[in-house]
Amino acid sequence: MKIVVAPDSFKESLTSLQAATAIAQGIRESIPSAQVEIAPMADGGEGTVEALTAAAKGTLHHAIVCGPLGLPIETTYGLIARRSDVGDSETATRTAVIEAASLFGLQQTPASRRDPYVTTTRGMGELLLQLLDEGIRSFVIGLGGSATNDGGMGLLAALGARFYDADERLLPGFGRDLPEVRRIDGSGLDSRLADCDILVASDVRNQLCGEQGASAVYGPQKGATPEQIAALDEALRRYASLWAEEAGRAAMEIPGAGAAGGAGYALLLLGARMAPGAEVVASEARLREKLADADWVVTGEGKSDAQTLFGKLPVYVARLAKSAGVRTILLSGSLGDNARELESEFAACFPCVPRPMALAECLEQAEDHLRSCARNVARLLSAQAR
Repeated sequence: MKIVVAPDSFKESLTSLQAATAIAQGIRESIPSAQVEIAPMADGGEGTVEALTAAAKGTLHHAIVCGPLGLPIETTYGLIARRSDVGDSETATRTAVIEAASLFGLQQTPASRRDPYVTTTRGMGELLLQLLDEGIRSFVIGLGGSATNDGGMGLLAALGARFYDADERLLPGFGRDLPEVRRIDGSGLDSRLADCDILVASDVRNQLCGEQGASAVYGPQKGATPEQIAALDEALRRYASLWAEEAGRAAMEIPGAGAAGGAGYALLLLGARMAPGAEVVASEARLREKLADADWVVTGEGKSDAQTLFGKLPVYVARLAKSAGVRTILLSGSLGDNARELESEFAACFPCVPRPMALAECLEQAEDHLRSCARNVARLLSAQAR
């Protein structure tokens, strides 16, 4: 029996690699003869670096950069040999994998201090500069889980762009600076960026501005007040207009420009390409090839409910598996309201928590519960195969 294990991360408790490892261990305890292949997954948000780096058998590295609140933080990035098909041959390019969540993510910002006016994307620009100095010219950038709404202003400032207010004072690139921008000078952007291939992995398709823009849709979870949302949306529109004059290209209407509070827009200005995060990780993990002769797929996430059906990673995995004629089982930390609707996508859904427990206890024991649940599910699969 071949079982492919391809979970998302379990928020606040397990990375996708840790979750995949726990599930695989549980399966092997019940079915020692099973061929178990793990493919840790992510969608561009938290865990993308670890999942993609593990999938590509790359290496993890650390760097010190500006954090979302302007203080130094340590961040993790991956180095992989990324495959690119050229004719009948296959080449590999040294590629850096970075993610917004570990540079200026919500988990980097205490809930009591979440305010898009005091956060910045500058750390991503600083990390890109360090990697350019190391000779890297290929990047995969996950955008998701950000605490910022600066339009990528901090990112671009770190890369050499200059932003001025009405009095010609230089602005550093925090959210509070965005409404003050009156002139942009992009001539100082690092010239090496022109030689770079930047792939943005993100499932966010929002445009930069408007009712479905970065500020209106994602601003509230970053601590924005209704007044700030309106001000930031207006500021982003003016900011984009200034960039259109300076760079000679408009990108604010492109789907994904609103990702990570407009960091997607900034990366589009640099010539980035956008692709769904799950597809990028699945490609590097060779998930399609692994599914070709599989009997079952096991995926998972921290909490599953009817919202899981709206583009969340486990459903992507299930649909990919279905196209290969393989059934999928979902293991979740908990099953929420209307979880029965998930039956349309999964052969079966199992919550991992064995009894009523406090959230803190659930998170602390998440690995043991997941492994135990996988062990029981595997026993059922073994009995069914007899």
